[in-house]
Amino acid sequence: MIKNRWEHFPHDADIGVRGIGSSKEAAFAEAALALTAVVADPATVAARVKVTLSCAAPDDELLLVDWLNALVYEMATRNTLFSRFEVSIRGHALEATAWGEAVDVARHQPAVEVKGATLSSLSVHRDESGAWIAQCIVDV
Repeated sequence: MIKNRWEHFPHDADIGVRGIGSSKEAAFAEAALALTAVVADPATVAARVKVTLSCAAPDDELLLVDWLNALVYEMATRNTLFSRFEVSIRGHALEATAWGEAVDVARHQPAVEVKGATLSSLSVHRDESGAWIAQCIVDV
């Protein structure tokens, strides 16, 4: 059984975010959680505020970048962190709901600000075990 999870991977100046899931949607949700984890511990972020997002792109890789950049935009303009995600993908169109809360500097202790998802190390694919991998480098 494939366990949904996220992880970071090293990059010279920035940081890689990777979502691993039993479905493409789960991998995108886990990549979003990895994005939050660049800034703060997702376990400290309550799911109080609900935000809906949608984006579309010509392929899965660009859809991942658009998805993560939509979250970066919401994080910056709402001063919010997200800790829970529901993602639906049809073709190359994504509809999602993200839950989170306003940044509390004392509790969340934000480490850095994510400027955006990049095309570096960008990949959305299934591995030999059947797990979906969604990853890219984010600029911090």
